[in-house]
Amino acid sequence: MQPADKSNLLRSEAELLLEKARKDKAARTKDVGSPIEITGKALAIEVRDNVAWIAENTTVVRKLDLETGKTLQLFKGHTAPVTFLTFVDREPGSGKGDLLVTASWDQTIKIWDVQTKEIISSTPAHSDFVKALLVIPALRLLVSSGSDKVIRFWDLSTVTNGQPLTSVGSLTAHTRPVEALEARVTSDRSAIVYTADTMGIIKVWEVKKDDGTPPRWQSTLLEELKHHRTRVNAVIYGNGQLWTASSDETVHVIPHPAPAPAAETQGATTSKPPPPIQHPAAVRALLPLALTPLTEPYILTGAGDVIRAYDVSSPDEPELLSEVDAHWHDVTALRLWMRKSAVEGAPGAVKVEPWIVSASLDGTIRRWRLAELLQPPPPPAIKKEEEKQEEVQEAKPSTGMTEEEERELAKLMEDDD
Repeated sequence: MQPADKSNLLRSEAELLLEKARKDKAARTKDVGSPIEITGKALAIEVRDNVAWIAENTTVVRKLDLETGKTLQLFKGHTAPVTFLTFVDREPGSGKGDLLVTASWDQTIKIWDVQTKEIISSTPAHSDFVKALLVIPALRLLVSSGSDKVIRFWDLSTVTNGQPLTSVGSLTAHTRPVEALEARVTSDRSAIVYTADTMGIIKVWEVKKDDGTPPRWQSTLLEELKHHRTRVNAVIYGNGQLWTASSDETVHVIPHPAPAPAAETQGATTSKPPPPIQHPAAVRALLPLALTPLTEPYILTGAGDVIRAYDVSSPDEPELLSEVDAHWHDVTALRLWMRKSAVEGAPGAVKVEPWIVSASLDGTIRRWRLAELLQPPPPPAIKKEEEKQEEVQEAKPSTGMTEEEERELAKLMEDDD
């Protein structure tokens, strides 16, 4: 008889403890954040007007009314979890974003009509999971990346012709899956593109359109940023700063391009980037409000199942304002929702109020007043023990997946190889 594998026993015990902790927290948080339950798990989300567009592990994109919680449309066509979504204008410069672009573990990129749900085109894009998309509207360029470690460029000038997208360039310099993309346009034929991988490396590229027929996009590696130790989950550029979030439990804000070194004269000081903002868990979601229409000096982060708010008006001394137990599983995305609602007693008047929408692997979308995230109300009084136990039984967490499927999804999402 073979001796029991103690490592498996210990791991199973740890999994049971984690499951119990999540079950308990599901009871405590079942009503916070005005939750909307969805069938699967939200892997990505975008908010437009009062509507959330959700990429789910159930192979669909869900269009959801944030006021009523009702599903307005389901976009069906992928055969594996949908990892990313974004929008592009049918007519360049219209600002309508009337075409939906999605990426999936099925290795394809699909273009959809947002009104009819029609699939306009499907492109076999990568040899492994497609993990990230970036539309650069001014250049009519789509950038994609995935678990195959390749970055690809796609021409959007013929996006409505019904044919697969045309490949106009690629990069193969990364040695790990690439899961975050960002860019800043430098001319009508060039951009700086940031590509971040699961080893913590951020590569900075100058990308230029050549004069060939048909034209292609040529790339030159400018530098590598190595301030993270492992997986980079988010890269956001704005106001001369690069904001990054990582599974190394930090958020960094660095000036980019880096300022020129101070002159080596008496009394000159060397400019240093602000210190990292430390977290107790991997940071998967990042929302710098300074880069939104609010232009406020706050950032919101999702690390584990907690949403944190920081005041970064003094970047060298970021101040933690609040911690909110928002979900019972990892937060995957945070988005600003400029909620528009009718003013009672004033026909035709519309009130606009900033809210935050959070997505999580707990199978819910939650809605928060920004003011309450920055200054949370005091917690409610503790209920009687019997009521607490009853809630725990009633609020058993469920995301519509079997235990084996849960483990497989977690493994695939956290696999750094």
